[in-house]
Amino acid sequence: MTRIAIVVGSTRPNRVGRQVGEWVNENAQKHAGAEFELIDLVDQNLPLLDEPNPPMMRQYEKEHTKAWSEKIASYDGFIFVTPEYNHSVPGAMKNAVDYLYYEWNNKSIGFVSYGTAGGTRSVEAWRLIAAELQMTDVRAQVFLSFATDFADMSTFRPTEESTGALGDVFDQVIAWADALKPLRG
Repeated sequence: MTRIAIVVGSTRPNRVGRQVGEWVNENAQKHAGAEFELIDLVDQNLPLLDEPNPPMMRQYEKEHTKAWSEKIASYDGFIFVTPEYNHSVPGAMKNAVDYLYYEWNNKSIGFVSYGTAGGTRSVEAWRLIAAELQMTDVRAQVFLSFATDFADMSTFRPTEESTGALGDVFDQVIAWADALKPLRG
């Protein structure tokens, strides 16, 4: 069975990312074709990158890195739930991605983003990062605006349009994850 991780990328106190991630996961559980799992970066306890060797060497020394490597290697694709911080990606999420290299290769990735501009600039930055990691990013995505999808910028209330758009993200991430299987060997 194709395995897709839904990665919640905000670690801030009072964050809305967990609400969004749970919504994505709840809808994913109703979607056929893959097994979905929610990963919250808060639960991973990854410090600021502390490995002495570049990730391309795969010579991990820290137990938290070895556990993170094993977890990420077990998936065929990803859906990043990403906020936009200062026109870019959240630092904690970028840190978690930077711990690894090969574990991301030849896997699909889709995005559910949120922020005042729907997180669009974060996704654009993630697409560049994904290309360097040899990931295939899908065209379908969900942009959640604080103006339309949140009450008081803190309580998540997705619109029907946002919920409907999730299906396309799931379909494309699964299709590309399956297409890339021969490259993962």
